[in-house]
Amino acid sequence: MTTAMESSPALASPRERHVSAYAELSKIIQAAGLLKRRYAYYWTLMLGTVAAFAAIWIGFAMLGDSWYQLLLAAALAVVLAQFGFIGHEGSHRQIFASHRWNEWTGRVISGLFTGLSYSWWMRKHTRHHLNPNKEGSDPDIAPGVLAFSPAALHQRGPVGRWFAARQGWFFFPLLLLEGIALHAHSIQNIARRERLEHRWVEILFVTVRLGGYLAALFIVLPPGKAIAFFCVQMGLFGVLLGGAFAPNHKGMPIVPASMKIDFLRRQVLMSRNIKGGPVTDLAMGGLNYQVEHHLFPSMPRPSLRRAQPIVREFCERHGVAYTETSLLGSYRIVVQYLNDVGLRARDPFQCPLTAQYRT
Repeated sequence: MTTAMESSPALASPRERHVSAYAELSKIIQAAGLLKRRYAYYWTLMLGTVAAFAAIWIGFAMLGDSWYQLLLAAALAVVLAQFGFIGHEGSHRQIFASHRWNEWTGRVISGLFTGLSYSWWMRKHTRHHLNPNKEGSDPDIAPGVLAFSPAALHQRGPVGRWFAARQGWFFFPLLLLEGIALHAHSIQNIARRERLEHRWVEILFVTVRLGGYLAALFIVLPPGKAIAFFCVQMGLFGVLLGGAFAPNHKGMPIVPASMKIDFLRRQVLMSRNIKGGPVTDLAMGGLNYQVEHHLFPSMPRPSLRRAQPIVREFCERHGVAYTETSLLGSYRIVVQYLNDVGLRARDPFQCPLTAQYRT
């Protein structure tokens, strides 16, 4: 015999209603064919990106000792950012139906072409998707150079608090160092003694990629130009990747460690979409559809645009706030939010979701 709670949606808890709502949304998305693999798109994207990568290095060898090499450094940064997006999509099984094909595509793209550890990225990014913007769970808001919540300021001294009150202005200059940071974390990950699947493969890939890269620079270019090439490429690479990931969650609600939220709200309320067209889709690797990506991580990139109006209308119908803004608008929000973290430390911080859930 069913209870009144089970038979009447109006009597169900908010969490139960949203769990049921997500199941309904999933059926709509599947019926629209938006989870089907897009092999032609991804093979074209991957082969085109590899061809651009090869063309840059051929041009590098032909150009030789010239300051025009800095233009190729910038072009290389753009191509490597695209490889970063493709590796990200492989980790989410967006490319192939086979888990093994996705895994090795992500590992080869990340290691041999981008010079990053696939296993480190998987471990970090999986935790982020499970609990976006949740204190103590999401590594993307863990305390570090930047403080993403007042709780991160408790152990900081006067200098740290001064910096936190202005950290929004430093955020984008710091992205110039993000490329170096990503490579440093990757090397630290594969050098640790803890068990790591395919450790020697990753060591080989990252060593060949980074060692070959530095060797090519200093063989073809004099030291000054080699260093300039490295700085331009690595700095722009960090800005392009960080500038694509930053607008998606920074400045959205921070969830207290003790709060439990249903999957639908956990992914939608903490994510922000970026308006734009095909150029934005390519430049951000589809991450501009962050809400749809978080709800359906394995959805192929070209399907995200088609899923957006379905998800947006569904959220509006069920009273779930759906956030979308321009790229510049999102950057303004990020800067204001980060600066505001230092000010919030003066008053008790309360997640805007807390009152709603208690109600």
